[in-house]
Amino acid sequence: MGHHGHIEVTSTKPYEFTSRNRMVAGTMIIIGLIAIIAQFVTHHDQTWANLLWNNFIFMGLALGATFFLAVQYVAEVGWSAVIKRPLEAMGQSLPVAGIFMIVILAFGGHNLYHWMAEGITDPDSANYDEIIAGKSGFLNPVFFWIRVILYFVIWSFFARKFRANSLAIDAGEGTAAYMRNSKAATAFLVLFAVTESTMSWDFIMSIDTHWYSTLFGWYTFAGFFVTSLAVLGFIVAYLKHRGYLEEVTEHHLHDIGKFMFAFSVFWTYLWFAQFMLIWYSNIPEEVTYFMLRQDHYRGLWLTAFFINFFGPFLILMTRDAKRKKYLLMFMSIVIFIGHWIDFYLMIIPGSMVTAGHHAGAHAEVAHAAHEAAAAHGPLIGSIGWMEVGTTIGFLGLFAYITQHFLSKAPLVVKNHPMMEESLHHSI
Repeated sequence: MGHHGHIEVTSTKPYEFTSRNRMVAGTMIIIGLIAIIAQFVTHHDQTWANLLWNNFIFMGLALGATFFLAVQYVAEVGWSAVIKRPLEAMGQSLPVAGIFMIVILAFGGHNLYHWMAEGITDPDSANYDEIIAGKSGFLNPVFFWIRVILYFVIWSFFARKFRANSLAIDAGEGTAAYMRNSKAATAFLVLFAVTESTMSWDFIMSIDTHWYSTLFGWYTFAGFFVTSLAVLGFIVAYLKHRGYLEEVTEHHLHDIGKFMFAFSVFWTYLWFAQFMLIWYSNIPEEVTYFMLRQDHYRGLWLTAFFINFFGPFLILMTRDAKRKKYLLMFMSIVIFIGHWIDFYLMIIPGSMVTAGHHAGAHAEVAHAAHEAAAAHGPLIGSIGWMEVGTTIGFLGLFAYITQHFLSKAPLVVKNHPMMEESLHHSI
């Protein structure tokens, strides 16, 4: 599509959050609540791990969208002006994710993290663990809680600030409000670079307290970012399907598809780099992490790799595939499921060993984790109706919050300085 004069912005009306969509989202939330209550009532060993797993994905969708939005401002990107409102709406779930995370950590932390056990850093305690004691400068309750609260205060503040300035652009402040967002985005990206890595260590890597990977911050980022890109693709394609976002063309869909493809390959690179280096060096305190997953979760472990790499690689490689909204929606679902399994594998195995009170043996010898897991077969973890139900609940909440904010402002930013470029975008 070439430049053929001025194009009018027609999506000035907000999204209509219909009663049917409210009912669907509400029903999903109720299913989630039933699944969570059932887990607590049946003393399901995986309850807190399931909540952490699903809330982490819920948080990652909002955080990934906020990061992507900030990148658009800092890079002064033009093409994405017409999709900024969906990104803003996705980011508004961050405060809710923060409240949930604080509740999960406050009440379920001891079930998830072996380093939180009583007397773990006390040399006179029967629970004393020398390796964990050596990490207590970072992994101690006071510093941990300071970090957790800071994460969500910082992320939520910027998500709200981007939204407020965007609405100010609508109101006629134009370039001035846009520049305020550019400056805020610069600050956010610097803080994000630090908080994303430490967050991944705190929430996930410290489950397997003895184990560590210098790649883990990147790997976690790649996982939740590509998932948020997939959900963005689904939302934009859905809005097109509903007759909204007329300004979004196949060229914009192509760009979203390119990001989904590129970051799926990036995730695969990190997956292989982390696995290959640890497997090749064969150091006991490192290989136990993969032994536990290979020995007891081999099917899921291989499934996640094949879905997350071969799915996007084979289907989204062609130019045409990225431009078809229904194919993009389908691939969004595929990518989401693939990374849903991947985050399961990052969180559940280690937390199940902790639940079996065998975490202290994590890195004593190469077979410690294997033996600990083998001794507690029922605690290996599972994916059943309660796990799926919990995910449905969190997705329903995310859909409700996102649609609520989409309905509160025009779907395309009015008076956006880059709008003309976005409307004439072509590849």
